[in-house]
Amino acid sequence: MPSQILVSRPYFDTRLAAQNGSQPLVTNPETAVKENVYAGTSAGLATAGYRSAKYSPEEWLANNSALLNRSVADRDHAERICTESKALKAETDAGTLRTQTAGTKHLGNRLQDIHRWRSELEQLIERLIAETDLLTASRRRLEKALDATEIPSAIATDNLSCRERRFGPDLVEDQVEEELLKEVELIRSIQALLKKTLDQTVNQIRLNREVKQTLELDWSDKQHAYSLDDQCGRFNNRSTDTQRHPSSAVLQDQVCNEEVWRKFTLDNLRLAEREEVASQALRRLIERVLQETSEDLRAQCATVDQAFNQRCMELSQAKTQLELHLAQILEQIGAQERNISYLQQAVYDKEAPLRVAQSRLHYRTVRPNLELCRDQPQLSLLGEVSELNSTVSALQQQLYEARKSLSDLEESRLSLEKDIACKTNSLLIDREKCMTHRTRYPSVTVLSGY
Repeated sequence: MPSQILVSRPYFDTRLAAQNGSQPLVTNPETAVKENVYAGTSAGLATAGYRSAKYSPEEWLANNSALLNRSVADRDHAERICTESKALKAETDAGTLRTQTAGTKHLGNRLQDIHRWRSELEQLIERLIAETDLLTASRRRLEKALDATEIPSAIATDNLSCRERRFGPDLVEDQVEEELLKEVELIRSIQALLKKTLDQTVNQIRLNREVKQTLELDWSDKQHAYSLDDQCGRFNNRSTDTQRHPSSAVLQDQVCNEEVWRKFTLDNLRLAEREEVASQALRRLIERVLQETSEDLRAQCATVDQAFNQRCMELSQAKTQLELHLAQILEQIGAQERNISYLQQAVYDKEAPLRVAQSRLHYRTVRPNLELCRDQPQLSLLGEVSELNSTVSALQQQLYEARKSLSDLEESRLSLEKDIACKTNSLLIDREKCMTHRTRYPSVTVLSGY
């Protein structure tokens, strides 16, 4: 044992002594020294200075026992701590591995969920893009169909304007005009329907693009989250790019839970599916509207063309009959003119016999005395003059009637010629202008927006 242990004041471990079940040998070192100094010695006070700072053998043994006992206790405690440490290390290592494995497994499951939702978002985004492209094509068809209705509108309006230039009895509100007015009204209603459908299409395209943008943002977030979780899943204990982030273990209050996360994406998908269904229904409506409107326009066009053909045929027949009557009137006018000449000649031919008869009567009135009698020649001459006057009167009356008939024939001729000119003008308007213009009427394909 080193000398410093004996020379220095001893440190008595009462804790170790209590553990060993022994009582301390010295309660007060100074008292023990004094007792040792003065007990059983004859040195007296002269040797007190040499023994005052020394321990007794019992103290030395007690101190030695205390040190040994303490070292044994410390060694036992250290061995127990080592055993507990090994057990704790094994337990914590197993728990850490188990927790890390569970975290990696949860990350894998999370990656699968994100991949599944991301795949559904991708599919729906592609479907929305395709649907929006189809709806955009339908919108272009609507615009072309709306532009194409301007041609029928211009044709019908021009037909009505041209037919206003008819004159006389042909300026009539016939079936052609009624069908043209129906056509104009039909075109206006179709244009209003196409404009309304076009507005709905533009609005639906906007909604499709908005919901597609929402899905793309959700897909982008999931793509970023998938990349981060994939990187996290690749981390291991030998990774060199890991660091300590103590604050990241704090769960933020504003972070949503998994149910809210799933509901958010599901709501986006349902909204997109609703818009997709609405877009498909609108496309079917557009197809039906374009088909029905084009067919209605072409049907009304055929009805108007048929009315024009019927009207032109009636005008042609009327014109033919008028021309036939005009030819007969002209022939009758010529005959009447010859008859008038014949009657005039007949009246002129009666002038000489009348002059002869009247001259005879005149000269016989100057017969003298009883010679101025009413004899047979006198009676014959009177009868002849009366007959000639009656004949001239009858001829003049007949001449008057013939001239009046000629005047009526001339008026009929003028009326027929005017009516023929009217019919010719109407045929020119209906056949040459209106029907020729209607040959430019768009086909069903053009009216359907193709």
